[in-house]
Formats: sequence, structure tokens, C-alpha cells
Amino acid sequence: MAEVATPSVTRWTVGIIADGVFKVLLAAVYIVGAAPLGRLLGVPAWLMVVSGVALLIGGGIEIGYVRSRPMRTYMRLMVAYDSGWVLAALAGLLMEWQGSSAGGEVWIGYQTAAPVVLAAMLVAANATQTASGTRTEDPTHRRRA
Repeated sequence: MAEVATPSVTRWTVGIIADGVFKVLLAAVYIVGAAPLGRLLGVPAWLMVVSGVALLIGGGIEIGYVRSRPMRTYMRLMVAYDSGWVLAALAGLLMEWQGSSAGGEVWIGYQTAAPVVLAAMLVAANATQTASGTRTEDPTHRRRA
């Protein structure tokens, strides 16, 4: 019977789990506080709930796949996700400053679509386990000479 070696928990793994937990907690806030947050952001409560569900899915998949996807894949996806989040927040703020009422919709819209895309890309990514059961090299792990 072949044993599959699992890597020790690294700070990267802890960071990924923390990011997923943050998404799950934010999802709970969005769902529980959908009406007041929706009014504050100028979006319908149903959109807050849908965004919360998307964040819940994205965060759950992010946590669930942490040991079976390459760290490089996670890092690239998380950098892209967070960069888009910042850009959506800036675009929303700019719209609000210019008198538009759609800034909240831009920001919440991003938070509705992006976690689902992140989750789909993690599910579609190649696993770090090969068919023979051996673990492939983690590209973020550096060997000491």
C-alpha cells in the first residue's frame, strides 16, 4: 500500500486558509446583514445575499483545495483576485465621487463574480498529486544546498 506524503503546514498554507476563512466570515456578514448593508451600499438586499453565497462558495473551495493544488496556482489566483478587488473598490469610489449611485453595485458585483471564478479555476487546476500517488514538487519550496 503506497503512502502519500503530505507536506507540513507552511505559512503559505496558513495564509491561504486565513484568506478562505475571511471570505467565509465576510459571506456570513453579507447574508445576515443583507438589508442594512445593501441600503448603505445602494444595492438590493438580494444582491448582498447572492454575493454572500458566492463568497461562501469561493472561500470554502479555497480552504478545501489547499492541500491538493500547487502553491503557485494559489498565489497567482489570489494576487489576481485581490488586484481585481482593489480595482473594483477604486472604480466604485471614483463613481461615487463623481455622483453616480452605481459604485456599490460595481464593488458588490465584483465580489459576486470573482469568488466563483476563483473557485472554478481552483477546481479546474491540476492537482499536486500524480496518478501514481506521488506528490509533485511545490514550485514555491526552495531546497537548501
